[in-house]
Amino acid sequence: MNIAFLMGADVFRDTYGDECFNAASALGRVLGAPLTAEELADSPPPWLGEVEVLFTGWLCPRLDTALLTRMPRLRVVFHGAGSLRGILTEESWARGIVFANAAALNAIPTAEYAFGSILLSLKRAWQQAAVVRQRRAYSVVPSVSPLPLPGGVDSTVGLASLGQVGRRVAEWLGQLDVKIIAHDPFASAETFARLKIRPVSLDQLFAEADIVSLHTPLLPATAGMVNARLLARMKPGATLINTARGGLVNERDLVAALRDRPDLQAILDVTDPEPPEAMSPLYDLPNVFLTPHLAGSLGPECRRMGRAMVDEFGRFLRGEPLRHGVTREEFMRMA
Repeated sequence: MNIAFLMGADVFRDTYGDECFNAASALGRVLGAPLTAEELADSPPPWLGEVEVLFTGWLCPRLDTALLTRMPRLRVVFHGAGSLRGILTEESWARGIVFANAAALNAIPTAEYAFGSILLSLKRAWQQAAVVRQRRAYSVVPSVSPLPLPGGVDSTVGLASLGQVGRRVAEWLGQLDVKIIAHDPFASAETFARLKIRPVSLDQLFAEADIVSLHTPLLPATAGMVNARLLARMKPGATLINTARGGLVNERDLVAALRDRPDLQAILDVTDPEPPEAMSPLYDLPNVFLTPHLAGSLGPECRRMGRAMVDEFGRFLRGEPLRHGVTREEFMRMA
């Protein structure tokens, strides 16, 4: 089958590189060198009409009608990244193209980052580190904060959604002596039972959890779902962690809540916009801890996604079920 690679140049280097390019070449016929979206727009190669298999990644163009018309033989797309939301169109589905993505692989470092953030938040380590830096001295914990530390015994961790990331975080939390609650209207009763999670409403989640970790996809129904009402329900000394999408949180409401309640903490790896605007209060609030979207796959972690997509191509050629195939129904719930 005729193969093409289409994505950002740096993305290709990190996600596929020579290793995956050569592995794909052993399974089919690669047409030309990897293309960027800019190169495609400036001078479309004459062999586009022969492409049957497309390997993509971050910074690839949308598969709209104009592009798909140039690739009438396209049968399958292997996306070496997480969400397909930014590249698929109705035309993509109408043509019966098969899609697979590496969301399950990208979920691994995101879950690791969220889990690590939860562990640190149970000790209020973020706040402790900030105070130590400011005072240039260690202090007995109660003198740093009159609030008790949740710790890793009998505290409650709340997960908003049990998708690829949320389920992994729940599995690892199961090794601790914490109570796990979650809100996910799409998760089955079997999933809650297997992970030993108590299902709750979103209001209960924010009211009962010492740590609230967001793993919800950003959809029209979930945009700004973390609002003043939910934030007001948070327990004294509670922590909000967002490694999902910045748009899930109403920033104005969050800033107001954090100003009014210095006992709360917000650990934000994602914001909306990203990065925050230069004058955003998020940079200045002492109970906000910002990281620049580190949770997902970075550097060498990206190669795991590329390898998975080449493996999927092998399964496709052998007529085996894809491990990372994406249905239209799954796509509609995708971030």
